[in-house]
Amino acid sequence: MENNQSNTFQYTYSAKEQAQIKEIRSKYIPKEENKMEQLRRLDASVTQKATMHALIVGIIGSLILGLGMSCCMVWSDTLFIPGIVIGLVGLTVASVAYPLYNRVLKKERERIAPEILRLTDELMK
Repeated sequence: MENNQSNTFQYTYSAKEQAQIKEIRSKYIPKEENKMEQLRRLDASVTQKATMHALIVGIIGSLILGLGMSCCMVWSDTLFIPGIVIGLVGLTVASVAYPLYNRVLKKERERIAPEILRLTDELMK
């Protein structure tokens, strides 16, 4: 008895599997940053830096304010007046956060403006 059938197995991937393979492969290929991505990254870095500075100062101010409130509420017999002073210091520090945000944002925009303008000029041509 002769067996004319081949003993090989063939399998083809579906379009969905091909797309998944390409997606996984693209994670491991080094990416070249185009000019638009670079422009977006630079613009986002300006606001991120200002936001981080403002958050840090605001959180520290809030913690100091909370310490002052604790002094007034928990140890009111001995630390009431110092608690008020500590709370006012914390309130002052927390209120500096927004002006600090604006100042850092302005300085970062001035620092990064030449690069942003160069990239936008190249993209608009």
